[in-house]
Formats: sequence, structure tokens, C-alpha cells
Amino acid sequence: MLLNRQKLLETLRGELAFIESGGYRKPGHAQWRAQFMFEDSPTCPNGDPAKARKPCSECPLIAFVPDDQRKKVTPCRYIPLNAADETLDSLYRTGTQEEVEAAAVGWLKATIDRLQREGEEVSLEIVTVHVKGKAISFD
Repeated sequence: MLLNRQKLLETLRGELAFIESGGYRKPGHAQWRAQFMFEDSPTCPNGDPAKARKPCSECPLIAFVPDDQRKKVTPCRYIPLNAADETLDSLYRTGTQEEVEAAAVGWLKATIDRLQREGEEVSLEIVTVHVKGKAISFD
């Protein structure tokens, strides 16, 4: 599946604008809980709980999810956001809302910059992120 680079850039820029405008701090729905980065944004194909769920494979952000994480219930939580391989999933466990937003904004800006310098088409088969992982035991 090929994604038009321009469409992908528009999606990422829209997500960045949503975060920077405080979109996650002014929830439109589910005001009773913390908002989830990418999941509670206009980017998410399942952002409207009143509509039938779509597979996450229809989301443009799936291009950035490591192959081994794409079958998760919320694969966008496993996008590596920085050199420390932090993900939204790990930051939700250890970070503050400000740290989560800062990591997402940093990743979005870096990814937008990289895509602007690359070719015209981005292939889901070509854009593969390999992540080194650590097993952590909470015994």
C-alpha cells in the first residue's frame, strides 16, 4: 500500500497543530478520562465513538508502527518517538502529560522534516522501524 507523501505530511501537520493548539487538553468527548495521544485526535479513524470501528491499518500512522506491534489493540501507542525508543505506551506509564506531549511533538516535527526531504511516495512495506527492546520484570 502506497501513501502519498503529501497526504501523510498533511496528516502529521494536522496532528502537530492539534497538539500545539491544546487539543488534548480540551477534550471534545470522554471528558471524564485523560486523552490519549493520536487516539483522541482527528487523525484516528476511530476518533468518533458513535461510528463503527475501523481497522487501525486504515490509519496513516500505522506506517510508523514496528511490524511486531501492528496487531496490538492500539498500535499507534508503540511508535518509537525518540532515540531512547520511548513510545506512548511507555510514557503513559512513566511520564507526565507534558512529557508525553513533548515527545509526540518532537517526533512529529522530526518526522515531518524527514518526509519533506524524502521522495514522493512512502510505502508501508518500506517504512519499517526496528526497535531494540528491553524486558523489564516487576517481581
